[in-house]
Amino acid sequence: MAPPRSLPDGLLVAWYGDDYTGAAAVMEVLTFAGLASVLFLNVPTPEQLQRFTNVRGIGIAGSARSRSPAWMGEELPPVFAFLAGLNAQLFHYKICSTLDSSPAIGSIGRAAELAFAATGAPWAAIYPAAPAIGRYQAFGNLFAISGEDVHRLDRHPVMAHHPVTPMDEADIGGHLSRQTGLPFGLVGLDALTSAPEATERLARERDRGARMIAIDTVDDRTLSHAGHLIWQADGQPRLAIGSQGVEYALVRYWQDQGLLPETQPTPRAEPVDRIVAVAGSASATTGAQIEWAEANGFTATRVDPRGALEMGAAYENWVQSAVNAALAAAGSPIVFSARGPDDASIAAFKGAGEAAGMAPEQANERLGAGLGDILARLIERTGCRRAAIAGGDTSSHAAQRLGIFALTAQAATVPGAALCQAHRDHAETAPLEVALKGGQMGTLEYFGQIRNGGATNQGSKS
Repeated sequence: MAPPRSLPDGLLVAWYGDDYTGAAAVMEVLTFAGLASVLFLNVPTPEQLQRFTNVRGIGIAGSARSRSPAWMGEELPPVFAFLAGLNAQLFHYKICSTLDSSPAIGSIGRAAELAFAATGAPWAAIYPAAPAIGRYQAFGNLFAISGEDVHRLDRHPVMAHHPVTPMDEADIGGHLSRQTGLPFGLVGLDALTSAPEATERLARERDRGARMIAIDTVDDRTLSHAGHLIWQADGQPRLAIGSQGVEYALVRYWQDQGLLPETQPTPRAEPVDRIVAVAGSASATTGAQIEWAEANGFTATRVDPRGALEMGAAYENWVQSAVNAALAAAGSPIVFSARGPDDASIAAFKGAGEAAGMAPEQANERLGAGLGDILARLIERTGCRRAAIAGGDTSSHAAQRLGIFALTAQAATVPGAALCQAHRDHAETAPLEVALKGGQMGTLEYFGQIRNGGATNQGSKS
């Protein structure tokens, strides 16, 4: 009798997330599928790494999505070298499922060039699709859900008007070809009717020289076939550039092949009476979530984001004033810098950054760090041990101000925005749970889900 099939021993996935919320989403998919994983917020020390033995996934959260290609060229190679040195079965450069990027900011093309250099992989699966969160790819074009409707990306009511990287091109190859000269290919829906046909199309694309090969996905069947293509290696390094859909596809394929059991119900945490939160997102989704929270036991406090650009005593006064205002009212405090994409504070903040001679990514970093300082003070003053940070770029910078070096997924909310256990270096540091949420992620009642310890299901496609 043949022995039961199983996944290879050791590390399956090593990944870099181009922002913290996206990086955490990969950890969530793996962990809730039964594959213990950890997300570090920087390259870990040997002592920090030793605290997480026998995990199947190791990730590093970064901020490349808000950075220039020059920054990537300086900062990413040593991080990629560390991850490649872990000898995982797959190296994954995690991007936003809505391709947030441009030639000047968050260039996926530049990151791909550096990933190829680090891994020696012959090709990369380009895979933003993730049906579990309402991201679909058909014939090379990306579609994303908003509310109950699915929109082509360049007509999406949120992403087409993103304040930093507005998406004006839904064709993945067309969008990324502005960022790199690497040749593109496509395994389209017409080839994903069966695994053999998909494999044949992939081989054809590789034979003609394609190195960045997008793979369509719209449902569970094509998700599994995509996982099969990503997992193919023939003894060569595996490289994927995509959303957490990469892990969704792998898990689906592994389950279909009997390599991994079907997932169990995802865990929940105990409810708490009070949490603290900050929001640097300007998305309409986060704005609506703040409005819901105000009607359900939360207190929303607006801060002028320009205060984050101050220095010295002026900055300290800005932080302390926000904390005092948030604590003056009852309920769980949420401190926010904008309410939706049309908020006048966005233009004012941009103008202040320009006047100060700051590049947009520098100004955004200052705002994220400032909100992180406010959150740290709120945690200290209230004694709350559960916190939430809304906004991908905000999470990247704010989490560092909390002294966190690693996260592990603890409870499910909606796909891509789990409640996590924060790990900090000092043993005497009080336990902390934190949720990191991208701007357009989550149901209307997201902040309530964090307070209540998670959602009863993960059905949201927001």
